[in-house]
Amino acid sequence: MLKKFYKILIVPYTLFLLYLMFLGMGRYQYDDNVVRLEPILSTIKFIEGTISWKDIIIIVLGNIVMFIPFGFLGWIFPQLKDLKSLLFTFMSAIIIVEALQYFTRMGIFEVDDVILNTFGVYLGWLMCKQIENKLAV
Repeated sequence: MLKKFYKILIVPYTLFLLYLMFLGMGRYQYDDNVVRLEPILSTIKFIEGTISWKDIIIIVLGNIVMFIPFGFLGWIFPQLKDLKSLLFTFMSAIIIVEALQYFTRMGIFEVDDVILNTFGVYLGWLMCKQIENKLAV
């Protein structure tokens, strides 16, 4: 039942997430292509330069939490049950999305986004394993 529910919701969820990444949350087209390749430092600089904790939570935790559902992709694609395969596939996809943000100037290519999003997938994979272990009992 849970897996069927997931299979139904993951496609619209992915489309919603892509909308947010390119058009939502007050996005606008940047004048220049922007890339941030300093891992972790750009997130720390963002936190230091942000007055609102709400903004910090939405951006930093959002970049993790919003990607947790992709840790369950093994339910649809059995070859993605293996953590290495899942992370390799996801990182390839998120790098393409970040590159599209860069080339369309509808976002910034940020290494931190790749790291935080991938961490979310990893957390989702751990949760998926926990659920599967409980269902097997």
